[in-house]
Amino acid sequence: MSEYSTIVLKKGRDASLKRFHPWVFSGAVSRINGKPKEGDVVDVLSCDGDFLGRGHYQIGSITVRILTFSKRDIDSSYWVEMLQAAADARALLPIFSSDRETNAYRLVHGEGDNLPGLIIDIYDRTAVIQAHSAGMFLHREDICNALRRVLGNRIDSVYDKSEATAPFKADLPLKDGYLWRNDNALSGEWHNSCTVKENGNSFIVDWVQGQKTGFFLDQRDNRAMVASYAKGKRVLNLFCYTGGFSIYALAGGAESVDSVDSSAKAIDLVNRNVELNFGDEGSARHRSFTEDAIDFVKNSPDGKYDLMIVDPPAFAKHRGALDNALRAYKRLNAAAISKISKGGVIFTFSCSQAVDKEAFALAVFSAAAISGRKVRIIGRLTQPADHPVNIYHPEGEYLKGLVLFVE
Repeated sequence: MSEYSTIVLKKGRDASLKRFHPWVFSGAVSRINGKPKEGDVVDVLSCDGDFLGRGHYQIGSITVRILTFSKRDIDSSYWVEMLQAAADARALLPIFSSDRETNAYRLVHGEGDNLPGLIIDIYDRTAVIQAHSAGMFLHREDICNALRRVLGNRIDSVYDKSEATAPFKADLPLKDGYLWRNDNALSGEWHNSCTVKENGNSFIVDWVQGQKTGFFLDQRDNRAMVASYAKGKRVLNLFCYTGGFSIYALAGGAESVDSVDSSAKAIDLVNRNVELNFGDEGSARHRSFTEDAIDFVKNSPDGKYDLMIVDPPAFAKHRGALDNALRAYKRLNAAAISKISKGGVIFTFSCSQAVDKEAFALAVFSAAAISGRKVRIIGRLTQPADHPVNIYHPEGEYLKGLVLFVE
């Protein structure tokens, strides 16, 4: 059994850990025994010396992210066990019963899989790792080896994309790149992208140049719902990225789809995805615009669109930006509500963890009031089952969406 430095809590500050919340905040810490470096494994003790949990030490408002509430070592068998549990949970989901229909999914979702600070997304035969903590970054080789054991011949490569997500102040050797590749699996040069299937739709995913790990897997179920509303509709997809909602709307029989994003690279992928799925027929119903999304909707004629998707990037990455974020959501949604056709439907989202469901709904309510139109909520949306929420960590429910009917 390994010996770890210890974090001793103040009296009365152990209640959340006893309820299995996986974070220890700096304000709860009484003292540190030893000299742990950021990313080291440490034990957390009560003020009376009782063991509470074991996790990664870090500098900042969250001092420890708990990996286990038992005294087991964080060794190679630990990573295999945890990744196997995550894989077993995904195997239960109906969406993955046929890999011909969907072969892109999230294998590990941080605290939702009891692995705080770790994201692993699977794109066909490539696993993409993102470490959001120093501890997970330092364990990346162990995680890669465990992935190979758990997934076996189902993957041919493991790519580390932690350069933009791991804490840069920890002085880590941050550089994205492959942790492992099966050089016998492909002849010639390796490609840093692939075509994946999602509910039968095809998407080009570039895990090297793309945002996040390459694709926004968390909107899978919501994209499918958009398809069910799209038949015969004139659709506007704002902040479209690589066109996930646009492809589903076209597949659902939309009369027309306009995709808007400020990134020329994203718009290029939108056009490629439309061509990939629908050829010339899709191109005839689809237009793309490299423009600011907010300006685009404000300048659109009233009533031009029957269905809008409003899916902006995170306006608040931390609580200090919360007020500005809520004002931005209000302005954006007010513009969308004022412009949509009579009887139109809006799918509007927030992916900001700092913005809770109530605050987001209030911002949309304020937007509706500004527009002066009658608006009803006909649906509430969240993230899919492969992005689980630890019941002891409700903060993990970061994706919030509303379906609005505008009279």
